[in-house]
Amino acid sequence: MEEDEAPSARPAGASPFAPPAKRSVTIAGHQTAISLEPIFWDALCAQAAREAIPVNALIARIDVARMTVDRPPNLASAIRCWLFDGMIERK
Repeated sequence: MEEDEAPSARPAGASPFAPPAKRSVTIAGHQTAISLEPIFWDALCAQAAREAIPVNALIARIDVARMTVDRPPNLASAIRCWLFDGMIERK
């Protein structure tokens, strides 16, 4: 994924239970692949847009935060948890 490229949104009416989609991202100068369900890619892109930052920058920030815990989860799990935690905080 390019620095300012957003993954494709789910087609209108598509099931929220779609299988994970793998995307390539660059974090701290290194490419890595992340598999997330489209609903999470959409939420991640929406949050990056709200913050007016590239998706890769948001992922990098989540990556740094996950490494501060005793037993860091994998990056895809950390992204899902971060998005869900943010949703809870906004309510």
